Amino acid sequence: MKEEVQKAIDLVRPSLQADGGDVELVDVSADGIVKVKLTGACRGCPMSQMTLKSGIEKIIKKQVPDVKEVVAV
Repeated sequence: MKEEVQKAIDLVRPSLQADGGDVELVDVSADGIVKVKLTGACRGCPMSQMTLKSGIEKIIKKQVPDVKEVVAV
């Protein structure tokens, strides 16, 4: 599942990088929790939680249905 999640993150990455940010995959647990690290402009952005839930998590869940949640660490 980790490879599938990484591929989904790679789909999101260009949009984040266009705004000076990025996301790194930290871990995928057996129970479907994906841990990511927001970097660059995303790290301190007040909109980062919305980006995480409405953007990153939505796309990852669409690509990998076994994912239950995406959290920032």
